[in-house]
Amino acid sequence: GDSRSQPNALWRGQKEAVLAQDTIMIRPVSSGADRKAFVDLPFRLYANDPNWVPPLKDEVHGLITPGKNPWFEHGEAQLYLAERDGRVTGRISAHIDHLALEQPVEQGMGPDTGNWGLMEAEDEATAKALIATAEDWLRSKGMRRALGPLSISIWDEPGLLVEGFDHPPTVMMGHNAASYRGWIEGHGYSFAKSLKTWDLDISNGFPELVNRIVAAGEKNARIHVRQVDKSRFNEEAKLILGILNDAWADNWGFVPLTDSEIAYVGKKLKPIVYEDLIMVAEYDGEPVAFMIVLPDINEKLMQFGGNLFPFNWAKLLWWLRKPQVRTMRVPLMGVVKRLQSSRMASQLAFMMIEFIRRNAIAGYGASRGEIGWILDDNQGMNAIADAINSHVNKDYWIYEKAL
Repeated sequence: GDSRSQPNALWRGQKEAVLAQDTIMIRPVSSGADRKAFVDLPFRLYANDPNWVPPLKDEVHGLITPGKNPWFEHGEAQLYLAERDGRVTGRISAHIDHLALEQPVEQGMGPDTGNWGLMEAEDEATAKALIATAEDWLRSKGMRRALGPLSISIWDEPGLLVEGFDHPPTVMMGHNAASYRGWIEGHGYSFAKSLKTWDLDISNGFPELVNRIVAAGEKNARIHVRQVDKSRFNEEAKLILGILNDAWADNWGFVPLTDSEIAYVGKKLKPIVYEDLIMVAEYDGEPVAFMIVLPDINEKLMQFGGNLFPFNWAKLLWWLRKPQVRTMRVPLMGVVKRLQSSRMASQLAFMMIEFIRRNAIAGYGASRGEIGWILDDNQGMNAIADAINSHVNKDYWIYEKAL
């Protein structure tokens, strides 16, 4: 009798596996209640993770809503929820950026390349069902390659955290469960690019060689490094992001920022922009480089649970008047393309870093800096980070797969 029952047991096991799969239902986000569930899910999944920073829910709603986020003027997205027994167990976005499709293939994006991101999942079966659904959507739009995670563009929160889970991310950087890496790689994805952040102690100054380069620059009449003028905010934002579009044009994954995105980013950053933490370097009177440093608002947001109301907005406004932080983040820095491989480029970079370092300590009580993210093959920036005794503290990977 044994030989008969074995295939039967095997068949029963397979059937149960199929039934278990069947209980995961993936559906497109279609209502306000769905959007709320999409935004709320991570708050439950990361409730016990001390290094997850609750984002402001309003910000996340803004990110995923056409009409609010100008990315949708050149991109389209479909959001999905996963449910098991009526309970939300995961989420994902599948999206296509039409400006990215126009980029050269060797720079990472290019024709036929779609993306997915904003993925959160309770378990591997949910994650795989979500990714498969996102891939199907991309295929239906004619895409032949998936590159992700990007949440939602390269300018938002790109990459999956694969190293550096032991401390919270700084402002505008992501955090995810360590298990996601195995789930994504197990679904046929391979490594495409690494984006690293560099950590440094800013309290004691930089090596003597860097100080000498800065001092020489201060004596050079052709170089002028100035703070931004917040009373001319829109003009300054346009100037800086114009340099950025030129400086980053050859970078892997680059997609130019549109005028409406520049205005949107400016508006979003305005509350956490401080004149003495943003520098523009001019050479022979022409603006050729910039550096933006932001106080790490995550240190405050950790206390808010994702909501500004009823009382957190007042606490935040009070804090924003003159934030005292441990960490400053350098999210963006750029030198115009024509100067990039010159010694002048690194001299201007060191000058801006040193001037802002002094201000960060004196005005904001900061003792730590974080530079990034920086592409693994950006030799110029990696060399600068190295020269000021920084070390890599987090690593974010972007994956690819042929569809």
